[in-house]
Amino acid sequence: MQFQEFEKQIVKVANLALPGEAIQLQMAPIERLLELKKIARGQENPRKAGVMALFYPSASFETHLILILRKTYKGVHSAQVGFPGGKLELGDANLKEAALRETEEEVGVSSKSISVLKELTEIYIPPSNFFVQPFLGITPFTPSFVPQLDEVEALIEVPLMHFMDDSVLVTKTLTTSYATNIEVPAFLLNGHVVWGATAMMLSEVRELLKQLL
Repeated sequence: MQFQEFEKQIVKVANLALPGEAIQLQMAPIERLLELKKIARGQENPRKAGVMALFYPSASFETHLILILRKTYKGVHSAQVGFPGGKLELGDANLKEAALRETEEEVGVSSKSISVLKELTEIYIPPSNFFVQPFLGITPFTPSFVPQLDEVEALIEVPLMHFMDDSVLVTKTLTTSYATNIEVPAFLLNGHVVWGATAMMLSEVRELLKQLL
């Protein structure tokens, strides 16, 4: 879809009700996620982060979504696909500001060029004890991406029509931080398996877009 048309339609997302946890759970790798979220609410030390589902025009003015492949490191999210974004820092006024700042740091898109259109449904990530607040944003400019080399292994530029195609919904057998050889729902985007919290957040984004496009 041409970005000019997408831009006209996506602004209407502000008026839509969030699909919420019911849609997120369709892509959840574990059935106990809501139970774990309730447990986390009672803890004193859950961390918070903001991430950005950022849409933009490609060089040919087609609508794309940017995702990142994280570096391999000693951590629960090593070598996984995610949104640009990161944890709330002391200098951040709120989670939206954290998501904008981290997006600029990780992929080089100026926070001043991004219009945040909607705050999506918060999600709890048990392995890292994070509450993550996703946001949906757009930039009208074709980005000159600059990946943060110490954190980003690769940039994944996903065409909107590829993301919306039902064929990208798959089931994969994976070994995770909490189980071995389990079947998980996932998206197969540009050849990358996207599962877990990112897939759950993408599920809500996709459901909103289905109501508009």
